[in-house]
Amino acid sequence: MENFIFTNPTKILFGRGYYEKVGSYVEKYSKKIMLHYEGNGEIIKKLGIYEKIVESLRKYGIEFIELGGVVPNPKLSLVYEGIKICKENKIGFILAVGGGSVIDSAKAISLGTVYEGDVWDFFNGKAEPNKTLGVGVVLTIPRAGSEMSESSIISNEELKLKSVCDSEYNFPKFSILNPEVCYTIPKHLMACGVADIMSHLMERYFSKSKGTQLSDALLESTMRIVLKYGKKILENPNDYNNCEQIMWAATIAHNGMISSGRIADWSSHRIEHEISALYNITHGAGMAIIFPAWLKYVKEENIEILSKFARNVFLLKEEDDEKISNNGIENLEKFFIDLGLKVKLEDFGVDDKNFELMAEKALCGNQFLGRFKQLSKLDIVNILKLAR
Repeated sequence: MENFIFTNPTKILFGRGYYEKVGSYVEKYSKKIMLHYEGNGEIIKKLGIYEKIVESLRKYGIEFIELGGVVPNPKLSLVYEGIKICKENKIGFILAVGGGSVIDSAKAISLGTVYEGDVWDFFNGKAEPNKTLGVGVVLTIPRAGSEMSESSIISNEELKLKSVCDSEYNFPKFSILNPEVCYTIPKHLMACGVADIMSHLMERYFSKSKGTQLSDALLESTMRIVLKYGKKILENPNDYNNCEQIMWAATIAHNGMISSGRIADWSSHRIEHEISALYNITHGAGMAIIFPAWLKYVKEENIEILSKFARNVFLLKEEDDEKISNNGIENLEKFFIDLGLKVKLEDFGVDDKNFELMAEKALCGNQFLGRFKQLSKLDIVNILKLAR
């Protein structure tokens, strides 16, 4: 294994009945907060989550200012608006009610509120955070894993660029995870979520690190759970067990523990970020397109891992490494198709005119991208062509 330091301070409250107690967790941090959510809050109001949260906040005497407007691929402009509100109103904490986009937006606002410069500095590498306002989470869709991770991903509309800030200051103070929210998630969004979870696991699995037998087994078993219950949750979204399996898989896929001691790749995510930045494709839908194309392109780099993936995740039996690796990739594509997702860029009307631009942006000024196989600009363009 690689040397590693594992830290994750986020407190998880998993199961039914925690919405009504959220005020008791928030009051430990501030009596004046921002309540941050997606759009106009219609979804969380329809589900009754908003009412329960507001009632609990008022019960504990917590004053709150609301900021909705979060969209998929959360926007820097809204982050700036949130920072301005927090500074002007002396907000002491942010409660994010939503999925990964809302949580990421809240994290960025939290960092920017206590920073004198431009919060984008943290996303373009000009500065590193050294403090935060603090974020709590009420999760409404299992997908991104941001509820227990150090990451925040924000889209800069002006630059048409999607970038990440990884920092220990991004870990939420607490996250409430109630699997019952899955009952009413639209089927396509849930399918995108399942694809996103699978992609987080695969980014970590395809690694050249040695002596990783324990984390290999943890990743493989979690991927098998996602394959099994990803289909089940779409067939029967009102089954609590289906929901809790997928919700917890989403969280542990991205909280750092399962990948400790190995070097993850992340090139597929960087490539997809440029697709969603330009074409506003839902991230999970984009990963269902890019990851199989990436696997086809890097297969010969370490076919032993590809064949092990096919045998231990999809439980295929062929003995020949080349054949079983190809079949493993085909099974992955079929899984995404069975979820109702597309596996080609052309299905979204994406042609090749921006491939070189996307490759340049994915590189972020570096010569190469990725750790499993170092990708040049030409390599990235070729992967996009395979995905076309």
